[in-house]
Amino acid sequence: MPKVGELAPDFELLDDAGRPHRLSERRGHFTVVYFYPADDTPGCTKEACSFRDNNAEFTDADTEVWGLSPQGPASKAAFRAKYGLPFTLPADENHAVADLYGAWGEKVSYGKTSLGILRTSFLVGPDGYIAHVWTHVKPEDHAIEGLKALHQARSARG
Repeated sequence: MPKVGELAPDFELLDDAGRPHRLSERRGHFTVVYFYPADDTPGCTKEACSFRDNNAEFTDADTEVWGLSPQGPASKAAFRAKYGLPFTLPADENHAVADLYGAWGEKVSYGKTSLGILRTSFLVGPDGYIAHVWTHVKPEDHAIEGLKALHQARSARG
């Protein structure tokens, strides 16, 4: 898992409309990269709607939010449409990016162990380096925590 101060691993994925998004093309701007288990599930919907409801504040701070999960573009398109999600939803169908970021692994849910997305997020700074890492994310609080970390990182830059 990349740590604060390390260069964010670059990746390119397609979004729900088939448009490519490459992290290195975000240089000069902040980007929140958050990994979530599945489109249109209770916790993931809470998290996405929290980012949706706070999207204007991220945008005003010249920051994009990217929500990654293993479902394909059609699932992402339906999720976006159902909840009016205004941010980028890249499809990490083979979980290669989640692997790269340490966001894929063993987890326990209702006493059952399985492999899947570990709810993890990264604030990538304009220089391409990790400015903040979240593990064990609480879906309903994540966007607010993200805004706090973003404001702190922007203040630290001067």
